[in-house]
Amino acid sequence: MQIEDLRIFITVIKAGNFTAAAEQLLLSKQYVSRRMAALEASLGVRLLIRNTRKLSVTESGQVFSQHAQKILDDIQEAEQAVSERRLELQGSFRISIPMSFGMSFLSPLIAEFLRQHPSVQFQVELGDRYVDVIGEGFDIAIRIGSLADSTLIARRLSVLNRVICGSPDYLQRAGTPRVPEDLLRHACLRYGREGQNGWELTQDGKRKLLDVQGPIVSNNGEILKDAAVAGLGLVLLPEFIIESALNNGMLVTVLEDFNPEPLTLSAVYPQHRQRSEVNKAFLDFLQQRLI
Repeated sequence: MQIEDLRIFITVIKAGNFTAAAEQLLLSKQYVSRRMAALEASLGVRLLIRNTRKLSVTESGQVFSQHAQKILDDIQEAEQAVSERRLELQGSFRISIPMSFGMSFLSPLIAEFLRQHPSVQFQVELGDRYVDVIGEGFDIAIRIGSLADSTLIARRLSVLNRVICGSPDYLQRAGTPRVPEDLLRHACLRYGREGQNGWELTQDGKRKLLDVQGPIVSNNGEILKDAAVAGLGLVLLPEFIIESALNNGMLVTVLEDFNPEPLTLSAVYPQHRQRSEVNKAFLDFLQQRLI
């Protein structure tokens, strides 16, 4: 078994087929195919299932890929440790970021980090789905809210305050809620998780869960903000999404004395990436900027 075979194998998995992997590696498709056949022969197991439409990874292949990736990461870290340019961050970096937070908040920070470290290459995926960090080959995923139990390492970066607000037009028509129970008579525009579990507010030091209803549920905060600005109802969102609308008067906060619990902003990453200098530098950078 050769280190080159491990690199080819991991590239094939991420690319999804031999042709795309060969293009990325600047190799011929035939050479990539031969090396994968030789790798499987040396291990005595089938790693990949090939057909005309799709290439899939066997269970043995998935297990082997995790170990192979760790070996490659260790080699990269060893090379960086003895490099004459070890003080300069280098390497590629794949990150998953929630859509609204990435576009309105993290985008300029990523640009600033890359200006400071020009030898680092970022691949940024914006989306509101929970990615499979290990299976999809991400170095870090930024997540908002409570974290599910997993083998990933979590690092808390900051907290995000949330408020309830609505447009002046809506409040004039429907009235301004004075206590949390008033929300039950209002149209409430709900984020995906709140849409299922209701809105939780603190009243007299006690948490109260309200089964609010409304005309729209979405997993994207920008859609809910636009619906609130259009006068469709009240919305409960992190301040970073609605800050500009609040500043220009398009939205007005309500129930300020009954603040929802802030959301935790965290970064999660695989255990084999905890020694990565790029990971550490980027997370340190974010934590300093997000205080």
